Amino acid sequence: MASGTIKRLAREKGFGFIRDEGGQEWFFHRSSVQGGSFEDLEEGQRERSRILTPTLR
Repeated sequence: MASGTIKRLAREKGFGFIRDEGGQEWFFHRSSVQGGSFEDLEEGQRERSRILTPTLR
């Protein structure tokens, strides 16, 4: 599970990047969003529970 701020979303490609509190950016795919939908996410939004298994960028 990742915790941080959504830095960038590529909606048409189905992925995004989340920046953790240490400044590291992590890739996530739309299929890793749980308890909601990828379409509901917004850049700049704090997220800590819906994005699972991000990959280090």
